[in-house]
Amino acid sequence: MKVATGTSILRGIAIGRLKLHRKEAVETSRTSSLAPEEEYARFQAAQKAAQEQLGQLYEKALDEVGEDNAAIFEIHQMMLEDEDYVDAVKGILDSQGATAEYAVTATGENFAAAFAAMEDPYMQARSADVKDISRRVVNILTGTGAGAVQGDEPAILMADDLTPSETVQMDKSKLLGFITRGGSANSHTAILARTMGIPALVGVDFDESWDGQLAILDGCNHCVYVDPAPELLAAMEAKRRADLEQEALLQGLKKKPNVTLDGTEIQVYANIGGVGDVGLVLQNDAQGIGLFRSEFLYLDGDDYPAEEEQFAAYKRVVETMAGKKVIIRTLDVGADKQADYFGLDYEENPALGYRAIRICLTRRDVFKTQLRAILRASAFGTVSIMFPMIISVREVRDAKEILEECRAELKAQGVPMGEVEIGVMIETPASVMIADELAQEVQFFSLGTNDLTQYTLAIDRQNPKLDAFYNPHHPAILRMIRHTIEAGHRHGCWVGICGELGADPALTETFLHMGIDELSVSPAAILPLRKRIRELDLSRPAASEPLDGA
Repeated sequence: MKVATGTSILRGIAIGRLKLHRKEAVETSRTSSLAPEEEYARFQAAQKAAQEQLGQLYEKALDEVGEDNAAIFEIHQMMLEDEDYVDAVKGILDSQGATAEYAVTATGENFAAAFAAMEDPYMQARSADVKDISRRVVNILTGTGAGAVQGDEPAILMADDLTPSETVQMDKSKLLGFITRGGSANSHTAILARTMGIPALVGVDFDESWDGQLAILDGCNHCVYVDPAPELLAAMEAKRRADLEQEALLQGLKKKPNVTLDGTEIQVYANIGGVGDVGLVLQNDAQGIGLFRSEFLYLDGDDYPAEEEQFAAYKRVVETMAGKKVIIRTLDVGADKQADYFGLDYEENPALGYRAIRICLTRRDVFKTQLRAILRASAFGTVSIMFPMIISVREVRDAKEILEECRAELKAQGVPMGEVEIGVMIETPASVMIADELAQEVQFFSLGTNDLTQYTLAIDRQNPKLDAFYNPHHPAILRMIRHTIEAGHRHGCWVGICGELGADPALTETFLHMGIDELSVSPAAILPLRKRIRELDLSRPAASEPLDGA
């Protein structure tokens, strides 16, 4: 038996034969007998054809993985039209008398290397995207196909890397899982694999001689077993059957209440990053949306989204949720979420800098556009507004004042609106310490435990070198959560959690004993969390008390 390790994309098990996928080598002639302008015309024709192919892939992905994930192919379309990319191709054509296919290949390699050299893991992952679009154009120019990825039988695919377009075009009935030498957990291919529920490992140093051998892809333990021993194979097959049975049991929890054995009811909502995630919310039977990250409208474009664009997006989500609560977090850009057109200055410590509510309160025009759109959407369902990164009562009052200004304008224009609940995110130690005062200004709190942990422990959660020190179970974090719940309840505020800790089953009992009213988690975590809640009996003391000690 041989064992190789990698980075897991999805917790899950796949068992089957390995199939090696080799990308078809494309020969590109360097010197052209045509004039540079003729080669450029060839490039433009291939570029147009590639755009049409990407449009077709977008439509296919829309049906299979939702709008947010299908947007990968819209990004590829934009990359293909990027001015720097096109200028680089044209520069090689003009200066070297090269063929269009050589110019595109060289440009793709140069840009991919530039992305790979960046420190930001997200930008590093864009290296695979630029390779994907360049290969597509070269295939069109040379008249070659992308090469068959799969065979006739279900298999675990082995490849140096897989592009997003290869991944979305695969026959899912024949794809048990995949392992790749390259790639990263932040790549678009990884995102697609997670969405489609495909077990996968990246960064695996596999041997091509494994082609055709029986293997176990163990996404839970980040490894692949090739030619496994009979006893291991039997154990993993049993575990896979148990996982499938567990999934079936979870599906049986749909439409069941989130009520503990002693009768305590908890609201379980979903976090979403865009309109395309609403299908997953309904599929997993969430009671509402506890965190609608509205910044996707700002990060996906190259200019400020207009009021009508925002209104259409909010209205679609609110209508689809059919009366269930939708909590829209107002614009939270800055720090690790940058939009170039905002013109934000470089900051040494962006997580502590000009971001979120600080931008909104100093850019009233941008803030008012969003608030008007949300208020208009409130006429079509149950909407709440949540302000992020609050550290003072003054900020809340200023935000509410601008909101009322928008409401008065819309009322004067005869625009219908609904009642809107106001809340704040508790994600800084400052907001925790003044929770009693904040609770007198709003109707609810939502604990953003990701940033709260970062700011409390003084640990940059984007820095992988600090992973060993990052402890979201730290007693200081749990005491802050308890303090916030108690302060909110003293003044009639309901309190929820919308950070990753909300889906941590090790803390569900602790949070419920603290008196938490709502937990908002990723759609996939809804049913496992419901199962955990329904197993608890709060009339009994908590099994453990993690608030003491460090």
